[in-house]
Amino acid sequence: MSAPAGFKAMRDDVLQQIDFQALFDVLPSPYMVLDRALRYVAANQAYVQVVGRTREELLGRDIFELFPDPGESGRLLRASFQRVIETRHPDSMALISYAIERPASRGGGMEMRYWSAVHTPLLGDDGEVAFIVQNTVDVTELQALKDTAQGPGALAPGPGETSLLQRVQEVQEANLSLLQETGELRDIFRQAPGFMAVLTGRDLTFTLANDAYNQLIGHRPIIGRPVAVALPEVRGQGFIKLLEGVMASREPFIGRSISVLLQRAPEGPPEERFVDFIYQPILGADGQAAGVFVEGSDVTDRVRAEEQQKLLLDELNHRVKNTLATVQSIAAQTLRTSPDPQAFKEAFESRLMALSSTHDLLTASSWRGADLRDILGAEFRPHGVERYKLEGPDLGLSPSQALALGLLFHELATNAAKYGALSSPEGCVKVTWTVADDRLVIAWTEEKGPKVTAPTHKGFGSRLIERSLKGELGGEATLDYREDGLHCQVILPLQTAG
Repeated sequence: MSAPAGFKAMRDDVLQQIDFQALFDVLPSPYMVLDRALRYVAANQAYVQVVGRTREELLGRDIFELFPDPGESGRLLRASFQRVIETRHPDSMALISYAIERPASRGGGMEMRYWSAVHTPLLGDDGEVAFIVQNTVDVTELQALKDTAQGPGALAPGPGETSLLQRVQEVQEANLSLLQETGELRDIFRQAPGFMAVLTGRDLTFTLANDAYNQLIGHRPIIGRPVAVALPEVRGQGFIKLLEGVMASREPFIGRSISVLLQRAPEGPPEERFVDFIYQPILGADGQAAGVFVEGSDVTDRVRAEEQQKLLLDELNHRVKNTLATVQSIAAQTLRTSPDPQAFKEAFESRLMALSSTHDLLTASSWRGADLRDILGAEFRPHGVERYKLEGPDLGLSPSQALALGLLFHELATNAAKYGALSSPEGCVKVTWTVADDRLVIAWTEEKGPKVTAPTHKGFGSRLIERSLKGELGGEATLDYREDGLHCQVILPLQTAG
């Protein structure tokens, strides 16, 4: 039953009247407070009396500077403080021997004392240990009684009998062993490659989290905070309902490649990550869920690699279909204009090689595009550099434009080698291009070749212009068969390489 409202009001009033600094100072048991650097920040009167120092001598000083012990006792005490800082949980020392300096009134020098101590963490706003409170009890007199009872001539304890301090020592040894094992498990937990966290209570408060989990969430202070407060961005993403469902059903939940938006930088936008995880209920002695153990791994790189692979496969499938369609069209058009099988074979293989050459250029750029100068160079290279001139800016073409222009330049170069400027020793071809108003203008001019006449029927090049340049790319081309050589102008909407 809850306390009556009147009592709560009276209690709050009393608490406001209590001077907790004065209360701390008059506590009969010795208490002191250290900061994370193990410097004194407070000590009550009982502590001052038991260590024989004034507050002025203590405050701001390192405990191991004032009470040095390079031996086992100093190591055990320092290890206890470190465990509190690392685990954020209290740590007990059932019995520890530790020498302190005698006050001058008692002759000075060092005196061995025996202590039992509890170290309790005080957490800061960041969820980390800000201070350590020590409550210590001087049990030197009990230890002296034990030593007297077990001294020379002392009667051996009877069956089942053992001294109180002997049992304390046994418990201390067992605790040290357990603490060592706990430390090893804690290190394994902290360094585990997968992320892990422990949520406890109905409000799902973070109790533990390892390094991988802290890295996933951007190293935010979460210990001691409910998940809805520590990670507010996940509230609308269904994860808290999943956790509550695991608590209610006491059945685990497994997620595969689940998308989660996390604010991994203080002022940054939410970042999408993909995780494999399991929410495992932690059952208490009564069979009810006391919390949830969270374990999993960040699989963002794997998911994005799979998405990229699917994208590449889809793109490859699209390209293969387009290439097959192009090859089919080349075969049909070549067959239509070839007088015999041998002529068909030569023309078809030549056009396939031109297509292959452009494919090589596109493959080198991962099919982002190809440079116009490189496409022209692949067609003119067999004729020698003195037979052609290329003038224009460096310009990357889209894959579709590169393929269409590669075939067109092949047809023009083949025609020039058979009938035009490249068929005579003095002839040459000049190709210039400019970009204006988002349009690419290409001029093909043949010079010093034999006189040419217009063909009497449409050839492969003419059909390519109609089908690819005009139909698919939205461009236009004109062929002018002048007496001094063929002139061709191509105009295309500009589509640069992606």
